Order: sequence, then C-alpha cells, then structure tokens
Amino acid sequence: MNQNQQKSNKSIAGYHLLMILSAVDGEFSPEEGMLIQQYLAEEFPFKMNLDNELDAIALLQAEEWKDHFEFHAHCFLDDSTEKERKSFIKFAKTLIKADEEVTEREHMFYQLLKNIWKLD
Repeated sequence: MNQNQQKSNKSIAGYHLLMILSAVDGEFSPEEGMLIQQYLAEEFPFKMNLDNELDAIALLQAEEWKDHFEFHAHCFLDDSTEKERKSFIKFAKTLIKADEEVTEREHMFYQLLKNIWKLD
C-alpha cells in the first residue's frame, strides 16, 4: 500500500472505486456517468467539491489503477459495515454492466473488490 497516500473515508473511497471501475474498459460511457452521479447524490447530500479526487484519478497511469483501487477498497472496508459493502458491490455490478458489456478487466477489478472484502 502506498504509504504517502492519505486514507479516504468510505464515500470518497467509493467514488475512487467507481471511477476506476468505469475507466478500466478504456471508455467512460454516459450510462456509467449517470450511475456515478446517482452514487454522489446519495453519498454527498451536501455539495462537495471532488475536483481534487478527480485530478488524482485522472493523473493515474493505467498500471497504477490496481494499486489505487486496492488502497481505496481497504479504506472502504475499514469504514463500512458488511451491509454497506454488499450494497456497494451490487451497485458496482450495475455500473460495470451499464454499457451492456463487461470486459475482462472490469470483471477482474470487480472480483478483486469482492476478494478484498471477502464477499462471494
């Protein structure tokens, strides 16, 4: 785990996880964007500036995605209940299916999340 990375709270960690899940197939579909907006509306009822988070994600090289994803999966794990994780994983599945095609990479990251959270 990257030591200089600051631990995120559950909502921020979830945002990072969803953004990476939506990006790993190489394209960001409008359907994925709408689902992420829905997540943000539920998690951040107050207006929150996520520009810094978006910048951090945008600056990642593709080969850094997995480490970043694992880091935020652990942040989410530390800050959530099992019920919240099960709910999030369902949402993540909806997200990767949003463009009606689940790529091998999307499936790999989805499985990685389930493994880290010990959900089957």
